[in-house]
Order: sequence, then structure tokens, then C-alpha cells
Amino acid sequence: MTSIQAAKKTMTLVGAVNEALHLILERDERAIVLGEDVGVNGGVFRATEGLFERFGGQRVIDTPLGESGFVGAAIGMAAAGLKPIVEIQFLGFIYPAFEQIVSHAARLRVRSQGRFSVPIVIRAPYGAGVRAPEIHSDSTEAFFVHMPGLKVAVPSTPADAKGLLLAAYEDPDPVIFLEPMRLYRSARGEVPPGWAPVPLGRARLVREGEDVTVIAWGAMVPVAEQASRMAAEAGIDVELLDLRTLYPLDRQAIARSVEKTGRAVIVQEAHDTLGVASHIVAIIQDDAFYAQKAPPRRVSGFDVPVPLMAYEDLYLPTPEKVLAAVREVMAG
Repeated sequence: MTSIQAAKKTMTLVGAVNEALHLILERDERAIVLGEDVGVNGGVFRATEGLFERFGGQRVIDTPLGESGFVGAAIGMAAAGLKPIVEIQFLGFIYPAFEQIVSHAARLRVRSQGRFSVPIVIRAPYGAGVRAPEIHSDSTEAFFVHMPGLKVAVPSTPADAKGLLLAAYEDPDPVIFLEPMRLYRSARGEVPPGWAPVPLGRARLVREGEDVTVIAWGAMVPVAEQASRMAAEAGIDVELLDLRTLYPLDRQAIARSVEKTGRAVIVQEAHDTLGVASHIVAIIQDDAFYAQKAPPRRVSGFDVPVPLMAYEDLYLPTPEKVLAAVREVMAG
């Protein structure tokens, strides 16, 4: 038994990602990590720290600054029998590779009538709140959720960061794995030892409540948790769901919770128009319509590019904004 597997640990979210990557490379010789600065430098956020020294430059590969090229290469590796894990430095840098992902990674199983699959994981730090420059803070998960053939996972805790990444690696199809930057070192928690995957497609019940369901994912989960505590002080009992996976989406958990409480608030960092929150409202209308006591409310970012750091806090959903939405549905 290795020291990584020996005992339950308390660690940061980025530390949990690093542990999962160590376990994957140790377990499976087909595993390859590639991306910009993932090797000698250990990644811009140190998520791949120690991998190059332990597993060498044939399995931990520093790529040129060309997302389309190295994502395309990884798709070819996956089709040929390897299992690449690609790091995109920031989600906003993924757009040059978008064509490779949606035209090839997402479609190869269908195009080849099942002869080939693309068991690739594409990791990307995402979201605002860390005072990053332009294009470094995007939250555009809806692009990928919309594309058949892709799965999308978004952890909010260290345990889920490790567990979901292991499950993403085990999956035979491409998984977009979004890591909330603002939680990399602010989120700490106990992480199970060894190989402990968390199944894709299952929401996590963070908090049980009777009055209103709040649904969030990624960096918005701690925001929703704080709003839930504030609501409790006002006598409102919040039930909080962390979706964990945006595709496949745990619509049963959503419907079950809203049928119980009769009210819903969905919190997303992404732009308001046609975000994942809008689809969740549609699910509630389809699956829990007659249980509703008030129309669902969304708390989102605005329909503008994520602003520069001086205005970032004005853009982001806050506990106060979530609490205001909770009060609104309680009055409905």
C-alpha cells in the first residue's frame, strides 16, 4: 500500500485533484497527462505537481501553446487505445480546441458506429473570483452540456474532486472536468483513501430542508451554503443540492427535492441567458409542476463578459443575492 492510499486525509481541492492524478498514472500504464506547463512546472495551479518527477516525460507531457493541436493529438491517442488526461490552463483558453471537442471527441463513437470511443478527460480551471485577467474567468459550461457525446462534471469539495475525476477517467467517453479556481485552496475537507470514484450523474444532498430547494454547482455551492445559513437565521429551512454532474443531470434528485419543498432557487455563475439553470427550471416544470408553490427563480451572472477584477464582485452571485431570491419564492 502506497502512502497515497494509506489513510483518510484533509486536503485542498487542488490537492485532491493531484492525488487522483497520481493514482491514475500509478494504476494504468495507458494514462498520459498533457497540457501547457503540466510537466516540469507542475501546472499553473500546481495540480500536476510531482507527476513529471515520478512518471517521466513520456507520460507527463509539456505541450506547445496550441490547444487545438494538443487536444486533437489526445483524441487520436484515445482512439488508438491510450487514456489521455488533458489540462487546459483556463477554461477561456479552450475555445481554439472547441472544434476538435465537438466535431471529433463527441462524435467519434457515433461516426464509427461503436468501433471507436474517446476515453479522454479534459480538465479546465474555470470561473471568476480570483482576480484573473480577461478570458481567464469564464464559466461557459453550457457550451459542453449542450453537445451530445460529452459528459460534464463540476466538483465543489475535495472528496468530489478526487472521486469524480477517478470516475471520469473510468468512463469510456469524453468528460469535460471543470475545476472551480476560487475553491482550489479555499475548499478543504476529508478525502477517502485509495481508489474511491464518485459516480457521474448523482447529485449530492448538502443540506436537508423543508421550505425551499436551492440548487448549485462548483464555486456556487459555498455561496449557496452561506445563503442557507442566513436563511435559517430568518426562519427559512433550505434544502441544498450540489449537482456535481451537469451531464448526465440528476433530474430525479431535482424533482424529488422540489416535490418536497414546493419552491426552487437555482444558482449559477454563468451568464443568465440559456444557462444550465434555465434547463433546470424546465425540468422542474416537467417533473414537479403540480408541487410548486411559487415560480422558480434563477440567480446568475450577467449577460456580459466577465469584467476585469475591479468589478468582478459586482458580476458574481453572492449569498445576499441568493437570500433575496429565497425570500422572493417564499413570498410567492
